Amino acid sequence: MRLLTAALAAATVLTATAAAWQPTDPPSVPSVKIKPGTSKGTGRLTPIAGSDRVVAPLGVDPACPAKIEIGMRSDAKAPSYANLSVEIDQPLTASRSMLTSYLPPGYELGAKLLIAVPPTTSEGSYALRLKTPSQTLSVPVQVVTLDQLDNGGNVALRRPVTASSQHTNANYPPCSVADGDAGSNGWAGGNGWNDATARAWPDTVAIALGGAKQISRVDLYTLHTERYPASIFGLRDWDVQAGLNGQWQTVAQVRGNTAGNVRSDFTPVTADAVRIVALASNGANDYTRITEVEVR
Repeated sequence: MRLLTAALAAATVLTATAAAWQPTDPPSVPSVKIKPGTSKGTGRLTPIAGSDRVVAPLGVDPACPAKIEIGMRSDAKAPSYANLSVEIDQPLTASRSMLTSYLPPGYELGAKLLIAVPPTTSEGSYALRLKTPSQTLSVPVQVVTLDQLDNGGNVALRRPVTASSQHTNANYPPCSVADGDAGSNGWAGGNGWNDATARAWPDTVAIALGGAKQISRVDLYTLHTERYPASIFGLRDWDVQAGLNGQWQTVAQVRGNTAGNVRSDFTPVTADAVRIVALASNGANDYTRITEVEVR
């Protein structure tokens, strides 16, 4: 299976290029996902989308565009090269226009698609179309302002983020700590922030909340997978600070953490920004690694 997976990934046409790595950096999750299955023998190549719609907010950092999993499933009787074309209504743009891979019968291939929304785009409904020779799958793309975004009570969602530094060896945008994806999948590929100063503290990441809000809880997610556990690669010690008109106060402290996520509750305060002050990480290669910060 490992050899087949590697062969399929190598055969797949992608737009991203491999990033340079430091030997001590945990590698990213592969951008192509492959799942075996049973072919129905119809000969069809079926386009697949990971969700039935995409919400693409206006005014977000271009480093953190809207994203969706796309792919295709082969029901052919024999292995063959499969092609999926990607179309999207202008002025929206997609990170790839084609997905091409060798697929055995019954196999399903998925990959991440990024959708960019130019600042001058009008609010409204657009369409993403995934096309194979036998079928077209249309996925609605809803362009909304940040204030219209359904944040589920998380007032930090998609808001502007600034950080003390950013690691340049891979894709670690600060804005990804507020993109709504708290998982560690895609680490070093746009999902999670890594600072640039190993073993130098403190590091800070701040989220502007778009105006004064009453808040009483902050959830922090650090890098954590079975292979790269938080107890070795995650954030250990930090302060949670609430800001109002440029004045900061510490509202919670976390020390000795080894978990992938920590909830900090505190007495309600009015704030227009939240800041994480990172003080130490676990393991010898001490960086600050955060995948998401939620504020409620």
